[in-house]
Amino acid sequence: MEYKFGGSETNQKTVLGHPSGLFVLFFTEMWERFSYYGMRALLVLFLVSAIIDGGWGWERAEALQLYAFYTGLVYVTPILGGLIADKITGYRKAVIIGALLMTLGHASMAFEISSDIFFYAGLILLIIGNGMFKPNISSMVGQLYKDQGKEKDAGYTIFYMGINSGAFLGILLCGYIGESVGWHYGFGLAGIFMLVGMLQFYFAQGIFGKIGSAPAKAGELDDVLEDGVENAADSIEDVIDDAEKSKVTRDRLIVISVLAFFTIFFWWAFEQAGGSMTIFAADYTDRVLEGSSGMTFKIVNTILTVVPMLIITWVLAMLFKQTYGKYALSNIILGLGFVIIWGIVIWMLSRQFADDAPEVPASWFGILNSFFIIAFAPLFSKIWKSKYNPSGPVKFAIGLILLGLGFGILSFGSMGIPLGAKTASVSMVFLVLAYLFHTLGELCVSPVGLSYVSKLAPAKLVGLMFGIWFVANFIANFAAGITGSYIDPIVEEHGMAIFFLIFTVIPAAAGVVMLLLNKTLIRMMHGIR
Repeated sequence: MEYKFGGSETNQKTVLGHPSGLFVLFFTEMWERFSYYGMRALLVLFLVSAIIDGGWGWERAEALQLYAFYTGLVYVTPILGGLIADKITGYRKAVIIGALLMTLGHASMAFEISSDIFFYAGLILLIIGNGMFKPNISSMVGQLYKDQGKEKDAGYTIFYMGINSGAFLGILLCGYIGESVGWHYGFGLAGIFMLVGMLQFYFAQGIFGKIGSAPAKAGELDDVLEDGVENAADSIEDVIDDAEKSKVTRDRLIVISVLAFFTIFFWWAFEQAGGSMTIFAADYTDRVLEGSSGMTFKIVNTILTVVPMLIITWVLAMLFKQTYGKYALSNIILGLGFVIIWGIVIWMLSRQFADDAPEVPASWFGILNSFFIIAFAPLFSKIWKSKYNPSGPVKFAIGLILLGLGFGILSFGSMGIPLGAKTASVSMVFLVLAYLFHTLGELCVSPVGLSYVSKLAPAKLVGLMFGIWFVANFIANFAAGITGSYIDPIVEEHGMAIFFLIFTVIPAAAGVVMLLLNKTLIRMMHGIR
């Protein structure tokens, strides 16, 4: 019998018109992003928090340097993780190994209260686990569909909604518990739901049939790495030959290089969100709300929290209906996770409503990115499909300029902060508007990068080009943390407004350069749109 979708017979049962297996991956990825962003929201805040408050009392520079290494390395290890899955473990086993390592990593960080070594061991496990997990679960999504049409694109859109849902809930709940109850409880909560994601996937993996199974002839790790390096070298030699013979190939590779270079500027500034912008939220923003403003926040926060939870729970119920009979244990674990989440949500909201002057957690602002993506993604999707759809380089340029505008708003809001000030009370509005413009910029840049790499790269070099793209992201994230670590000397000598003005001018200037290069890049794409 010919199946419409890849995978088992159960996978042919649909949820929202897509194979049930997509939603197994959706929830697995959601819990992984919950744990990643939940921990990341706390990382810098925990490190700079005073020892008496349960933190480590680090200097901001030290905390942001560690943040740089962590967020940078999570973009390097997926290159190795994808290679191991292709040649040795298969995607499914790699996802399970990665999820297990990350569960152990979060658990280790939760025990930092007893020994510092647990904290560092946890970070290392998270970096390695992410490398095994991240590239391989995305690969499985593509294999659920037998054609490359709009249905597959829509499947990836749903999958990315899982990413944003997990990031939203992780920052919201881990951030709240970490800041208001205890840092190690926040780290521990991230670990609990990474475990839920792993077990839910493990007990439902039969739904994928042969998708993601180990290769028939698995190699040894050292042989795989050696072969991988040799194959990459051979591919590079082949493409150099092609580029020398073909102007089209040469031009398209130049376009990929230009886009990879400019993506560094975007993510270098954007990734201040988990570093210097978090410090700004914690120490320079007036987060105590009283009277009508306090009640407004309580209502808005309740709507922001409950509405997504209701939608995700509805999707969960539909998955139950289609897969419970075959994969009951997986569904029970997933359902239990949601019961716990609902309990935490109700507890958090009731505590906030009981507080006459609630203080907005510094980590809370991080949820705005996920919220704005969910809110504006449909609008941008319609624009990209209309006659007003700009070229890729123009989208990139708009994204960079919008990102710069967001930092311009923060720079303007910081003008009243005295030189060298360690605290201030700037209105929350500036941070909210900054996150809005940053997210609008992300929605312009996101469709361009990996999409153009896959279209422009020679078939034999697509994997290597994706690897180069990840390296560009590593450089951007590492540079973001290192640059952010200079916040104190810059604020002391020039002021907070100048610090944020750096991230205004450089991305905006890069955007203008990209606009000037637009026609040249389009010509060098040779018909690719």
